[in-house]
Amino acid sequence: MAERITWVGHATVLLELSGARILTDPVLRPRVTHLVRHAPAPAPDVAEHLDAVLLSHLHLDHADARSLRRIDRRVPVLAPRGAGGLLRRLGFGTVHELQPGDRVELGALAVTAVPAVHDGRRHPFAGEAGALGFLADGSHRVYFAGDTDVFDEMAALGDGLDVALLPVWGWGPTLGAGHMDPPAAARAAALLRPRVAVPVHWATFYPAALARWRSAPLTEPGPAFARLVAATAPGVEVRVLAPGESMDL
Repeated sequence: MAERITWVGHATVLLELSGARILTDPVLRPRVTHLVRHAPAPAPDVAEHLDAVLLSHLHLDHADARSLRRIDRRVPVLAPRGAGGLLRRLGFGTVHELQPGDRVELGALAVTAVPAVHDGRRHPFAGEAGALGFLADGSHRVYFAGDTDVFDEMAALGDGLDVALLPVWGWGPTLGAGHMDPPAAARAAALLRPRVAVPVHWATFYPAALARWRSAPLTEPGPAFARLVAATAPGVEVRVLAPGESMDL
């Protein structure tokens, strides 16, 4: 099995590592609430033959119920504390509710939950739910940040890191708290010092009515991140992928 990372779009990434197929934050539909997909549709088989799903938090653009229903309910889901109720209502039988430091073995691949600085509740009036990033350790070491602001402790996550999947924007013309823009994501890359950094969480979903008039968030964050990393962390290679594009490891 090839060792490969495919950016499906937004925060959805297919990791093919150590013989396992892992999908992060599955959002596979052409529309989620008022957000329209401005990128190619995911490959039809992207949610098939999975060994696990990594769910960073419960926001609708990361934990889309209709996308999750496309996944075999026997697939284990790794998610933060507070996410289990939703996932069990969707029919998933194996749900690992994790806190930072918890580790799950998936064959030859080990996945460790790590902190994220983000409000993980499904909506502002929902019950408490956390937010996580994940470190996948096997033949390669990959960090998936989920949604987070930059934090100093990222430096401790970077030992021997091959790839960092870093959010560099969101789904609208502005960002709220707990997100990284290109300068913040470049600081995160400098702390983590991965061999390769890949910008995600941009260029995919955007309000339909704004795309014609304010399209910069769909086109600029990834290249801006690459330029900033070249200046602040020149030892880090940046691979700016298009949604649907893969990179071999």
